[in-house]
Amino acid sequence: MTDERKIPEGRLGRFVRLAGVGARTGASLLFSKSSPSEAAAQKAAEVLGTLRGLAAKAGQMASYVDGMVPEGQREAYETAMRGLRAAAPTSSPAAIRAVVEEDLRGPIDELFAEWEDKPFASASIGQVHRARLEDGREVAVKVQHPGIARAIESDLQNADALGGMVSVLGPKRLDPKAVLDELRARFTEELDYELEARRQGQFSALHAGDRMIRIPEVIAARSGRRVLTSEFMRGASLEEAALADEATRRTYAQTMWRFVFKGNLVAGMFNADPHPGNYMFQEDGSIVFLDFGCVQPIEGERLDLARQLHKAATLGDEAGFRRVSAKILLTEGGDYEKTALDYSRLLFEPIFASPYRITRKYAASLVEGVKDLKDIAIKGDNSFVPLPPGMLFMNRLQFGFYSVLARLDVEIDYRAVEAGFMQEAGLA
Repeated sequence: MTDERKIPEGRLGRFVRLAGVGARTGASLLFSKSSPSEAAAQKAAEVLGTLRGLAAKAGQMASYVDGMVPEGQREAYETAMRGLRAAAPTSSPAAIRAVVEEDLRGPIDELFAEWEDKPFASASIGQVHRARLEDGREVAVKVQHPGIARAIESDLQNADALGGMVSVLGPKRLDPKAVLDELRARFTEELDYELEARRQGQFSALHAGDRMIRIPEVIAARSGRRVLTSEFMRGASLEEAALADEATRRTYAQTMWRFVFKGNLVAGMFNADPHPGNYMFQEDGSIVFLDFGCVQPIEGERLDLARQLHKAATLGDEAGFRRVSAKILLTEGGDYEKTALDYSRLLFEPIFASPYRITRKYAASLVEGVKDLKDIAIKGDNSFVPLPPGMLFMNRLQFGFYSVLARLDVEIDYRAVEAGFMQEAGLA
């Protein structure tokens, strides 16, 4: 039985619902120091799931990013939020059919030979339906929730009510316009499924020939701005993958690292949504990668510096690494520069100390590191400089990606994995 709910779209209505969870500023309930409560956690999941949009993303992040929820409360909140991550509330069949028929300009019965009204997945921006084309191919059709565009704009206007999520992405208090501009750019792009389809094709071309990285083919004739149709693929969840034998888990971890950093360093495409639901694990160690809606280009000098940074890490060049880090972060000396460069070095520990086992404790320490940076900024230290444009979502990747790898619990020579694809691309 599906849980059909209409998305509250207006700014005031969404703010009231966030505040009604019981937190002073909406999603900050997830970061409260009060005693854990299963009922409170379930209520938070229910409210954030019904709101969808950025509110649901905040809840989803809390369900898998180590360190976002206080240790004493983690189990209660992760259990409730995991349900949100696995199955967010859905939009009604009639509303979804209306979106598909308007976007693809035809009756659904003519567009698809078979159509299942019940979605098999629902997330913060859209939900996915199983269908079949006239030629017999089984496809997955991702359709935006009606009203989601207005809901996201309302959330951006209510940014303070989403302080919990924003606070772990960067020091919002010190440059709110820059943070909101970057949030708006990335999340507005997630509403454009035509752009996502192009990016999905670009990632597929980048990894062509790598049998361990599988990306569904886009069916362009059945896709539009709010509808994205791809070949249907199956696979195990992260929770199931974590139960595989060690050799298979090692292959999973190596494949994930290659997918993420080959995209960053070879193609200059930074896929900033490491949601566990975007990975479908296969028995042979290969992985199906889904969702290319939140992709940030890395271009020009920034791409060159990123490559220099990773090269310094693979060579174990500590001085060179700190020098390039300072260029990327535009630091100007003082306590902030030392703390920021120390934090950058911590992020690259899996390469410097390779072979390395990424643990949940290590992943949680990255969230704590951002809090240390914020403390310096909030104290008004004159050495503080805001994050350069384009850096906001880097934290989202590190927190989420490392938290996913921690669930696989294996030791990997990440330095060798990285050196392999860089040499292959002629960039070593």
